[in-house]
Formats: sequence, C-alpha cells, structure tokens
Amino acid sequence: MASLGYKYEYNSPVHPKQFALWLGIGSIIMSFAGLTSAYIVKKGAGYWVEFSLPQFFTFSTLVVAASSLFIQLAYVFHKKLKDKIAITFLSLTFIMGLAFLILQYKGWIELTNKGIALDGNPSGSFVYVISGLHFAHIVGGLIAMFFLLAIKWWRLKRPIKKLMNEVDPERNTSLKLMTTYWHFVGILWVYLFIFFQFN
Repeated sequence: MASLGYKYEYNSPVHPKQFALWLGIGSIIMSFAGLTSAYIVKKGAGYWVEFSLPQFFTFSTLVVAASSLFIQLAYVFHKKLKDKIAITFLSLTFIMGLAFLILQYKGWIELTNKGIALDGNPSGSFVYVISGLHFAHIVGGLIAMFFLLAIKWWRLKRPIKKLMNEVDPERNTSLKLMTTYWHFVGILWVYLFIFFQFN
C-alpha cells in the first residue's frame, strides 16, 4: 500500500506503463502480421501486378533509422541529467519523424503517377494500406513526442521544476517509453520495406 503523499512503489521489475506499452506493441505486431500474411495469400491467388517501390520509401527508411539513433542519444543524455543535449536530440528525432511522413506521402504520389492506385490492383492496395497504417502509428508517436518535448522545455526553463525532475524516480519513464515505441515503429518499417522488396 502507498501512503498519502508518496509515490507507488512497484515490486515488479517491469513498470506498469512499460508492460502496457509492450501489450500495445504486441497487438500492433499481430495486426501487421495479419496484413502481410494476407498480402502473400492474395499474391499467390494470381491477378497481381509487379512494380518497384518508390525511391522515396528508400529515403524514408534511412531517415527513420537516423531518427532511432537520435532518440537513443536523447535517452542516454537524459539519464546523465544533460537535459539540454537530450532535448536537442529529441527535437532532431521529431524533425526526422516529420521528414519520414513527408517522404512517405511523396512515395504515395510517385505510386499514383506510376498508375498504381489505392483502389486498383491488390498489389498496390496492400502497399497503400500497410504503409498507411504504419504512417498512422508514426503520427501517434509524433503527437506523444510533441507533448513530451513541450513538458521538458517547460521544466528546463524553470529551475525549481528542473531540480524536482532530477530527483524524481520516475523522471526517465516517459522518455524510456517513447524511445521503446520509436525503436519499434522504426524496426517495423524496416521490416515492411524489406518485405515489400522481396515479395
């Protein structure tokens, strides 16, 4: 039991929020596993148009890989109480995330220009749906990252809040969760990119 005015102490080595995140990640994995399995089944059924992936998808893969490195550096410096450097790397991650979305959108435009439409052949429809669903998960991550950045900037500008944050045993939790999620969506896109290339 936790006394009034004190934080809850967790006996489990896994933080409840971390556990909830992993449950969410598990459900996302199941969703994409189902979609990629349906892709393979539908391709085997015939009536399938072969086409090359947009070059912008290659660029977006490089961008998301770089953003994963940036957020890891943000977490490392945050744990060392070097908040200004951590915020800088987190801001770079956010910018790279936006760049990823722009490149994905340009990739869809490139597909459309090739005559591959969302409501056309199933081969194109699957690419739009799967990459679009991943796009939505990146958007969700960026929204959470925006609020995380806003809170950290606000605390940095207020010495008392900054000091309280430094002694808070939960200070690393939010960024740790964000880092885990961002690595996941990055790895997920790399998997999807390779999947599309070889299927």
